[in-house]
Amino acid sequence: MADLFAWLLSFFLLIAIVGIILYQLMCLADLEFDYINPYDSASRINKAVIPEFVTQGSLCLLHLVTGHWFMFLFCVPHSYYNFTLYTKKRHLVDVTEIFNQLPWEKKQRIYKLVYLVFLLCASIFGMIWSIVE
Repeated sequence: MADLFAWLLSFFLLIAIVGIILYQLMCLADLEFDYINPYDSASRINKAVIPEFVTQGSLCLLHLVTGHWFMFLFCVPHSYYNFTLYTKKRHLVDVTEIFNQLPWEKKQRIYKLVYLVFLLCASIFGMIWSIVE
Protein backbone atom coordinates (compact mmCIF):
# COMPACT_ATOMS: atom_id res chain seq x y z
CA MET A 1 0.00 0.00 0.00
CA ALA A 2 2.90 2.35 0.71
CA ASP A 3 4.23 1.77 -2.80
CA LEU A 4 0.88 2.75 -4.30
CA PHE A 5 0.83 5.90 -2.14
CA ALA A 6 4.34 6.79 -3.39
CA TRP A 7 3.23 6.35 -7.02
CA LEU A 8 0.13 8.48 -6.40
CA LEU A 9 2.25 11.21 -4.82
CA SER A 10 4.63 11.00 -7.78
CA PHE A 11 1.69 11.29 -10.18
CA PHE A 12 0.33 14.40 -8.47
CA LEU A 13 3.76 16.03 -8.27
CA LEU A 14 4.22 15.44 -12.00
CA ILE A 15 0.78 16.90 -12.72
CA ALA A 16 1.77 19.99 -10.68
CA ILE A 17 5.03 20.40 -12.62
CA VAL A 18 3.24 19.98 -15.96
CA GLY A 19 0.73 22.62 -14.86
CA ILE A 20 3.51 25.05 -13.95
CA ILE A 21 5.25 24.51 -17.29
CA LEU A 22 1.97 24.99 -19.18
CA TYR A 23 1.35 28.22 -17.24
CA GLN A 24 4.79 29.48 -18.26
CA LEU A 25 4.13 28.54 -21.88
CA MET A 26 0.80 30.39 -21.80
CA CYS A 27 2.53 33.50 -20.45
CA LEU A 28 5.08 33.31 -23.25
CA ALA A 29 2.33 32.81 -25.85
CA ASP A 30 0.42 35.80 -24.45
CA LEU A 31 3.58 37.87 -24.74
CA GLU A 32 4.18 36.67 -28.29
CA PHE A 33 0.66 37.65 -29.38
CA ASP A 34 0.95 40.96 -27.49
CA TYR A 35 -1.84 40.26 -25.00
CA ILE A 36 0.40 41.09 -22.05
CA ASN A 37 3.32 43.44 -21.53
CA PRO A 38 6.87 42.10 -21.04
CA TYR A 39 7.11 43.13 -17.38
CA ASP A 40 3.95 41.25 -16.36
CA SER A 41 4.90 38.20 -18.38
CA ALA A 42 8.42 38.06 -16.94
CA SER A 43 7.20 38.55 -13.38
CA ARG A 44 4.60 35.79 -13.74
CA ILE A 45 7.12 33.37 -15.20
CA ASN A 46 9.73 34.23 -12.58
CA LYS A 47 7.23 33.60 -9.77
CA ALA A 48 6.63 30.09 -11.13
CA VAL A 49 10.27 29.07 -11.63
CA ILE A 50 11.24 28.36 -8.01
CA PRO A 51 8.10 26.28 -7.25
CA GLU A 52 8.86 24.27 -10.40
CA PHE A 53 12.42 23.61 -9.26
CA VAL A 54 11.35 22.68 -5.73
CA THR A 55 8.64 20.34 -6.97
CA GLN A 56 11.03 18.65 -9.39
CA GLY A 57 13.60 18.22 -6.62
CA SER A 58 10.93 16.79 -4.33
CA LEU A 59 9.90 14.33 -7.03
CA CYS A 60 13.49 13.21 -7.51
CA LEU A 61 13.96 12.83 -3.76
CA LEU A 62 10.69 10.88 -3.47
CA HIS A 63 11.87 8.35 -6.04
CA LEU A 64 15.22 8.06 -4.27
CA VAL A 65 13.66 7.46 -0.85
CA THR A 66 11.06 4.97 -2.09
CA GLY A 67 13.61 2.95 -4.05
CA HIS A 68 12.23 3.54 -7.53
CA TRP A 69 15.71 3.62 -9.04
CA PHE A 70 14.60 3.62 -12.67
CA MET A 71 12.41 6.68 -12.17
CA PHE A 72 15.07 8.32 -10.03
CA LEU A 73 17.61 7.94 -12.83
CA PHE A 74 15.14 9.53 -15.24
CA CYS A 75 14.51 12.46 -12.88
CA VAL A 76 18.16 13.25 -12.11
CA PRO A 77 19.06 14.96 -15.44
CA HIS A 78 16.16 17.40 -15.18
CA SER A 79 16.96 18.16 -11.55
CA TYR A 80 20.63 18.65 -12.40
CA TYR A 81 19.71 20.99 -15.26
CA ASN A 82 17.50 23.03 -12.93
CA PHE A 83 20.26 23.12 -10.30
CA THR A 84 22.77 24.29 -12.92
CA LEU A 85 20.43 27.04 -14.11
CA TYR A 86 19.89 28.19 -10.53
CA THR A 87 23.58 28.24 -9.58
CA LYS A 88 24.54 30.15 -12.74
CA LYS A 89 21.70 32.64 -12.08
CA ARG A 90 20.10 31.93 -15.48
CA HIS A 91 16.80 30.64 -14.13
CA LEU A 92 14.93 33.96 -14.25
CA VAL A 93 13.60 35.62 -17.38
CA ASP A 94 15.06 39.06 -18.04
CA VAL A 95 12.44 41.72 -18.81
CA THR A 96 14.67 43.65 -21.18
CA GLU A 97 15.73 40.60 -23.21
CA ILE A 98 12.49 38.64 -23.18
CA PHE A 99 11.63 39.34 -26.83
CA ASN A 100 15.09 38.24 -27.98
CA GLN A 101 14.94 35.09 -25.85
CA LEU A 102 11.30 34.23 -26.61
CA PRO A 103 11.94 31.41 -29.12
CA TRP A 104 14.58 29.83 -26.87
CA GLU A 105 12.42 30.10 -23.76
CA LYS A 106 9.46 28.51 -25.54
CA LYS A 107 11.60 25.72 -26.97
CA GLN A 108 13.16 25.04 -23.57
CA ARG A 109 9.75 24.71 -21.91
CA ILE A 110 8.38 22.53 -24.69
CA TYR A 111 11.32 20.14 -24.25
CA LYS A 112 10.65 20.09 -20.52
CA LEU A 113 6.98 19.38 -21.19
CA VAL A 114 7.74 16.43 -23.49
CA TYR A 115 10.19 15.06 -20.93
CA LEU A 116 7.63 15.40 -18.15
CA VAL A 117 4.88 13.75 -20.19
CA PHE A 118 7.23 10.78 -20.65
CA LEU A 119 7.80 10.70 -16.88
CA LEU A 120 4.05 10.95 -16.33
CA CYS A 121 3.43 7.93 -18.56
CA ALA A 122 6.12 5.99 -16.71
CA SER A 123 4.56 6.99 -13.40
CA ILE A 124 1.11 5.82 -14.53
CA PHE A 125 2.67 2.53 -15.65
CA GLY A 126 4.37 2.15 -12.25
CA MET A 127 1.12 2.91 -10.46
CA ILE A 128 -0.79 0.32 -12.48
CA TRP A 129 2.01 -2.20 -11.93
CA SER A 130 1.81 -1.52 -8.20
CA ILE A 131 -1.97 -2.08 -8.20
CA VAL A 132 -1.69 -5.34 -10.14
CA GLU A 133 0.92 -6.75 -7.76
